[in-house]
Amino acid sequence: MQKRIGGEAPLDRLVLETLIQTAQDHLFIVDESGAILAVSPSSAAVYGMSREALCNTTVQALEADGVLSPSVSMEVMRTGRSAQLLQRTATGRQVIAEAHPIYWQGRLKRIISRSMDMTDVRLLQDEYALLQRRFNAHLSRGVGTGEADMEVPGLEIRSQVMREVAQLLERVAATDATVLMLGESGVGKTAFARQLHRWSRRGEGAFVDVNCAAIPESLFESEMFGYQPGAFSGAARQGKAGLLEQAHGGTLFLDEIGELPLAMQSKLLKVIQDGSLTRLGDTRSRQVDFRLVVATNQDLARRVEEGAFRLDLYYRLNVIPVTLPPLRERREDILGLAERQLETLNRRYGGEKVMHPHIWSELMSNDWPGNVRELENWLERAWLSADGEVIGAPVMAAPDTGKSAIPTVMASSVAANTNGTKLEAKDPEPLAPGQTLKSAMAAHERDILSTMADSYRSTYALAERLGISQPSVVRKLKRHGITLNPR
Repeated sequence: MQKRIGGEAPLDRLVLETLIQTAQDHLFIVDESGAILAVSPSSAAVYGMSREALCNTTVQALEADGVLSPSVSMEVMRTGRSAQLLQRTATGRQVIAEAHPIYWQGRLKRIISRSMDMTDVRLLQDEYALLQRRFNAHLSRGVGTGEADMEVPGLEIRSQVMREVAQLLERVAATDATVLMLGESGVGKTAFARQLHRWSRRGEGAFVDVNCAAIPESLFESEMFGYQPGAFSGAARQGKAGLLEQAHGGTLFLDEIGELPLAMQSKLLKVIQDGSLTRLGDTRSRQVDFRLVVATNQDLARRVEEGAFRLDLYYRLNVIPVTLPPLRERREDILGLAERQLETLNRRYGGEKVMHPHIWSELMSNDWPGNVRELENWLERAWLSADGEVIGAPVMAAPDTGKSAIPTVMASSVAANTNGTKLEAKDPEPLAPGQTLKSAMAAHERDILSTMADSYRSTYALAERLGISQPSVVRKLKRHGITLNPR
């Protein structure tokens, strides 16, 4: 059933044969020419050939005949290094295969490869997903919603708290009540606002997405209300309809509503109350009819107390407040979000990459302070950084070092040596004992912002002075608990 591997003492040979016979993974032992010396029993079903047939052929022949593709052992023979890749078999299975070289007296003598069948794992995941959908349908019927499947494009709803959020939004979608979405940056407020629009009677109309922090204050009125021809220097000859007009018959989504300039707050309030607006340079009013959805990661009540937000507008907006929890409080959603993003990346960049098993536990344990946006960005970076078809696969050390693998993708800002252990580094002289570079830079940033907060009346002016964007200034001030207080 297998060839003599050669030269072993009887006990060592018995140990080796026992390992091969009892291996759960699909184990191959190959010599330097590609001839297969031994295989584990489980390999027969995966590769569609008996153990005898496998032991009487070569990895080159298996690849040429399409029994497996590509051959991980041939990759080791080509590079002289350990390798890991995604492999397809003639039986229609998909496996993660890895192989390691064995050198003797400076020459490659053996290759040991093992593969793990991902097909059964994916079938189990599909079965679990089906059971989860059935459970969600049962739960949804129990709370009185007519929708069994709470699909939201760009998101995966598996946690109880997010199902409740979706069910609430579905119920209020039939009305024109203003919805105020609260939550940290990146939790998915825009995606939920889009889905609310789709569920509403205005779903065929426009969905106008406005980031209030991204429009300079000097251009805000012309962008929001539009203008007539010749209203100001540089205006388009034909004039322009503003974003409020463009949302007519649809939904207007105002993100970062807490950054809306005070002058614009009073004008927006008038539009909400009267249902009409006047373009810059015009004398006649125009009727507008839109559903208003707003979002913020700030405490608007506190902004009201600080005098930065109008109380009457706050009450107009705070009709149906909906809080979206951060990703760290709904870890059940991480798996689905990662799977969906991986599918998106495979379509976008043309590939069939999969996650290495150890990555999933890392994804689930991370707090993701940037929430869904950070998770998606990390996955895209990991996808593009992966050398092969397996994201998070170890990159093996050179054969002559005999040192172990180092993970290349799970982001680590900590230096590591070739044994995977942390390097000891001396504290640089400018740092206090126990202080890190990150904490020192944060303290320096806080000192600069604290000093300059007394000299600038707006975040826009401060951003221009610092040479960064206004939203970045807002985030940094919030992070350090600093407010502008010009003298």
